Amino acid sequence: MESPAADDYLKTVYAHTEWQDAPITPSVLAAKLGIAPSSVTEMVKKLAAAGLVSHVPYGAVRLTDAGTRRALAMLRRHRLIETWLVREFGYAWDEVHDEAEVLEHTISDRLLEGIDVRLGRPRFDPHGDAIPDAAGDVEREPFVLLADAAPGHNGRVLRVDDRDPALLRALEAAGVIVGAEIEVLAGGIAVGGSEIDVDGAARSVWLSA
Repeated sequence: MESPAADDYLKTVYAHTEWQDAPITPSVLAAKLGIAPSSVTEMVKKLAAAGLVSHVPYGAVRLTDAGTRRALAMLRRHRLIETWLVREFGYAWDEVHDEAEVLEHTISDRLLEGIDVRLGRPRFDPHGDAIPDAAGDVEREPFVLLADAAPGHNGRVLRVDDRDPALLRALEAAGVIVGAEIEVLAGGIAVGGSEIDVDGAARSVWLSA
């Protein structure tokens, strides 16, 4: 089953459980994709028939081994392109997602490999998401969501959710970028000794555990 829509479904299912454990339901999948639940139901049935997902009515959607391999291949494309746009073309980290959504379906495997080599085979994209290698292997260190981190915790920013460009810009302005050292306070966070309170950051930032 080859289609950009199928690839987007598989990517979304995989990405949902990268940074937390709860499996994705059809209703959550519909919300993330901005698609009517009835359309999601039909596509999930097609993906299941193709052996790419497993699903029981009203239950969670889970990738099969074949679905996981395909999702990782698409995420490799997406995240390498985002990294390429930031490093080579001066895009900001809040500008690359939509461009990558288009380009990931069009560039050849040869160009993708060339991008990977030129960039020095990066392991993470600008938002801290792991870039699978050509074999589908992923590296990730232990992490904690900022909302779950206890006051007094110190850690590096490993990942920032890329869904909200306005939040990305606010976090960047506050110095909350991938690699920054963060101290968790009772009412906010401290970056470089300066206390800040960034609305919406608690469930959008992951720190080293």
